[in-house]
Amino acid sequence: MIEHDVSEIKNWRKKLDLTQGELAKLSGVSQSMIAKIESGLLDPTYTKAKAIISTLERLEKKEEKQISEVMQKKIISVKPDNTLKETIDLMRKNSISQMPVIEENNLLGIVSESNILDAILEAKSYDTKITEVMNECPPTISVTASIDVASHLLKHYPLILVSKKGKLIGIVTKADILNAAYK
Repeated sequence: MIEHDVSEIKNWRKKLDLTQGELAKLSGVSQSMIAKIESGLLDPTYTKAKAIISTLERLEKKEEKQISEVMQKKIISVKPDNTLKETIDLMRKNSISQMPVIEENNLLGIVSESNILDAILEAKSYDTKITEVMNECPPTISVTASIDVASHLLKHYPLILVSKKGKLIGIVTKADILNAAYK
């Protein structure tokens, strides 16, 4: 069953920056058929409409970037026995605002500037262990996940961890997604 209306073909094709001829060739139909469909002069058969729409869907999926293209591969983390002071120093040195708390390849949680600021406002000592102020673990997604999936998760979490076969291989933040959008 076709989930898209043939009236969407023209806008969809333009969004993918395709000419009528290119879409026709990739779909196995004539360029004049694409032109007639887009102008509303021809109502294509189910088979032809399915071929065109399947081509557009395939091209759209191919164009979608994967998270592996934007993730930070260098994972800067703290250990649970690091202090607030050590964590602040590490964040400043690396110009980051949050990082995972990891011990022996086990993810324990995440610490952010907000956690640290709250601890300072609560008059906690700079010698306080980071485990006393960290948050729970953020979500982990597959290295093959799309940027769209990550973007939706980043509305609720400050960062997302990226894994491959159960091993942590990267981190994605809102800044990484925004940087990718403007490249």
